[in-house]
Amino acid sequence: MTIKLARTLRIGIDCGGTNTDAVVLDLTPGALSVVLAATKTPTTPEVTLGIQNATTEVLDLLSEEDRSEIQAMSIGTTHFVNALVQRSEDRLERVAVIRLCGPFSRNTPPFAGFPYELRDLLQGPHFFVDGGLQIDGSMIAPVNEEEIASVCEVLRREDIRAVVISSIYSPIDFELKQEEQVETIVRKLCPGIYTTCSHLVANIGLLERENAAILNAALLPFAEVTVHGFRAAAKALGLACPVFVTSNDGTLLSLAQAATLPIRTFSSGPTNSMRGASFLAKLADPDAKRETALVVDIGGTTTEIGVLLPTGFPRQAASHHDLCGVSLNFAMPHVTSIGLGGGSLVRPGPQGGVLVGPESVGYRITSEALVFGGTRLTTTDISVASGAIAIGDPKSVASLPREMVAAAQSKIKTMLELTLDSMKTSNADVPVYLVGGGAILAPDTLRGVSKVHRVPHYSCANAVGAAIAQVSGIVDTVETLEGRTVDEARREVESKALQRAIEGGANPATVSIVESESIPIAYTAGRCRFFVKAAGDWVGRSDRSISNDAAATSALPKLRTNAVRPSHRSDIEWTSAAIEAYRPRVRDGQWLLSEIDLAWICTGTYILGCGGGGDPDHTFLAARELLRKGETIAVIPLGSLGSQDLIGWGGGMGSPEVASERLMSDEYLDATRKLYKFMGIKDVKALAALEIGGSNGMISLVEGASGRLGLPVVDGDFMGRAYPTGWQTTPNVFDLSGKSENLLPCCFSSGDGSVMFMTESKTDRLVDAATRAACTEMGTLVGHAIRPLTAEFCQRAMIKNTISLSWRIGRAVMLANKQGRIGDVGNVVIDALGGFSTGRVLFAGKVIEVTRRVYKGHTVGEVTIAPLSQDDKVEDASDEYDGILKIPFKNENLYAQWVRDGKSSILSSVPDLISVLDAGNGRALGTPDYKYGQRVVVLAITAAPQWTDTPRGLEIGDLRAFGYDGIPYEPVGVYVQPKSVIEEYQ
Repeated sequence: MTIKLARTLRIGIDCGGTNTDAVVLDLTPGALSVVLAATKTPTTPEVTLGIQNATTEVLDLLSEEDRSEIQAMSIGTTHFVNALVQRSEDRLERVAVIRLCGPFSRNTPPFAGFPYELRDLLQGPHFFVDGGLQIDGSMIAPVNEEEIASVCEVLRREDIRAVVISSIYSPIDFELKQEEQVETIVRKLCPGIYTTCSHLVANIGLLERENAAILNAALLPFAEVTVHGFRAAAKALGLACPVFVTSNDGTLLSLAQAATLPIRTFSSGPTNSMRGASFLAKLADPDAKRETALVVDIGGTTTEIGVLLPTGFPRQAASHHDLCGVSLNFAMPHVTSIGLGGGSLVRPGPQGGVLVGPESVGYRITSEALVFGGTRLTTTDISVASGAIAIGDPKSVASLPREMVAAAQSKIKTMLELTLDSMKTSNADVPVYLVGGGAILAPDTLRGVSKVHRVPHYSCANAVGAAIAQVSGIVDTVETLEGRTVDEARREVESKALQRAIEGGANPATVSIVESESIPIAYTAGRCRFFVKAAGDWVGRSDRSISNDAAATSALPKLRTNAVRPSHRSDIEWTSAAIEAYRPRVRDGQWLLSEIDLAWICTGTYILGCGGGGDPDHTFLAARELLRKGETIAVIPLGSLGSQDLIGWGGGMGSPEVASERLMSDEYLDATRKLYKFMGIKDVKALAALEIGGSNGMISLVEGASGRLGLPVVDGDFMGRAYPTGWQTTPNVFDLSGKSENLLPCCFSSGDGSVMFMTESKTDRLVDAATRAACTEMGTLVGHAIRPLTAEFCQRAMIKNTISLSWRIGRAVMLANKQGRIGDVGNVVIDALGGFSTGRVLFAGKVIEVTRRVYKGHTVGEVTIAPLSQDDKVEDASDEYDGILKIPFKNENLYAQWVRDGKSSILSSVPDLISVLDAGNGRALGTPDYKYGQRVVVLAITAAPQWTDTPRGLEIGDLRAFGYDGIPYEPVGVYVQPKSVIEEYQ
């Protein structure tokens, strides 16, 4: 008797803006024919009708026996993200935010990072309430039920239907579950309200996680209606199998999960495209070598280009990325989109040329394109006229001028080549996989491409990617290392991720770890953050919660119009011409900062942070909020003060990882006021930054605002960069006592009631050791105010015009992005620093290894960078960079060691500045951000003479201060004092 084995048949569907694709795959091991059926149908205004149409067509191509063996249907859709991109007033709800933070994180409120256009549509009331955790898992404060009840009164009064609950460190809140506690109260007191708990949406990083939760909550009523439609479509088709929606990382969501977490589908289209391209390429040539390639997915409206890694998964975007102008931190593939598709309009351009896109007829192509009897010239008409494809009525385009057809084809080729070049990992040729229904638009050869591959079934690769999606399990947590090593803790976390995937429906025989990262937490004793992801094939068992999702919602919500409220605010689109024409506002010797000034200073301070100092983005948002409230922030030159005028200085002390969760509040302001009271000082004339590098480079701008301390900020600082310890400041360089007399007394404030003064110390090193220990006990993030200094002393000790320098760097990076010069961003920044005598580009390549550990409160490690050509294993590679570059760091980058042919040399070392930039946008990468696969540019910049011109300056600032003897300091160039913005624009 012959025993017939069960087959694994899956339906994959992709709902694009123009077409809906469907495939049926036989994923049974050893199957002779994998793609059993495929079709492409026009997307309909009612998305579920398009799903039914496409699925019906592929089912009609199957036998009854095949139909009975279908195990699941997976849908990839852009439906939810399109509602956001299009600012659909009838699909987006106004959102309230309840932030559980106690006294912390109040200077950067919810929606602070949203563009006005989206903020005016979505912003509801926000509330700062008791709750939240510290880094060690202890409570900031318990949830106050009466406080939440009063919040609910406001929600009911303002008719709010969607609310976000975000709590400090909620991703590690496994015991108290404060977000869930508040959610229960809100649902009880506001029946029918939609809620999103932030920890379910994204990872550690409060503001970015909260932003993602806001976008998610705004879509919840629409998502519920849409998911109901998916269920109805499957029922109408007679399918009894489970229905899934694919997520951003190529894994599966049940319909119930998609209804509550629609944000997880935002980038499922590009992910499915790349996963499908990899799967189909392997089908076509099982023996082909695995290599980095570019996937070009040409749809009806847009072309999306992403990088496919040799693993078959897409390269991920940075840990923080933007969508619709909002900073987010959930997993998304790194994709670039351009307005080119099969429905893109073609029209005459200036000087006899043609314009292609971004306007498109989209899904109306079958009625509006010329070849289908319409009246609008599209790229599809151009392809038919050229003879590349034969669809519709070729006679309708026979009279098109040959010159116009050729010009349109040339324009399409140029658009693709420019975008491909911006996504390439090196200047060497790379293979390209063409997929999508509009792939026929692309020529067979492209500049910079080794080979153009049109894989089998290329037009439905997105649907193939949906059909092969897996089940994942993700754990993002902070673990205590007491009694175990980092590797032991990592293995335990990996075990949890594997178990989560299995519990979600993954086959235990196929599940594996696909991503595992450990990040030590600076200034903490024995704690480490772990991010682990496991994935495996769906097991196909109906008893799993992810697959048993047949029940339909009994009562669907009524969607309502969420009209944009009147606003006199608008977002400025900064073009390269506008940047070059901009002039900062300088009046009577004071530079009155604008929002764009703050943005450029923010970019520059992080580059000057040399990998440390903490990301200044949240401090920038806090400062920008003050300007938007009508406050002023003024910068002055040091020379405008009297010799005995006092300058206050200080900043934040603690872990950047903690600062990403416990956002800036009044810690530094409290420490400053208490120090001045303690010292009896009543007349400080100005503030200055402790260090220009990172967040501390901007904190004085916040505290000096007219509504806070009301003091101008001096254009300068006391490091010229970021250093990891408090005694590595230039006032200490000029203190020969060795007892930190210029740094004491100082005051530390936790922001929640703990205040500490230090008045004397036996040595300058002891000050830092003692205060770091206190910082850890006070929550690992404190405000740090230091005794004011006279302007006369600062003439020697202060590194001048570093706010101006930050501004110039940020302006140059933004201009490089707008002018398409980001490929040369290293030289652009060096030029802004003062020219090529003051610094140089040391290396460019890809991060191939990162090691980290915590030693005496500091993150110590090393990043290794290899040339792109070597890493990507491409032929005819450029030899501009060879060997590898190693950069040891202790919070900040210490030195750059070039290793080639077994020999090594030191290219640069502290006190010179070593900065690592993201090659894709020119922004700085902090040492906590270093991650395998990042494309980077490494710069070296000459230090200020306060560090290099005296033996004590070198003793405090060079490698000897970090325990590296025998590596003498050699300047990378000649220091050039930054040009003052105030002097230039007075």
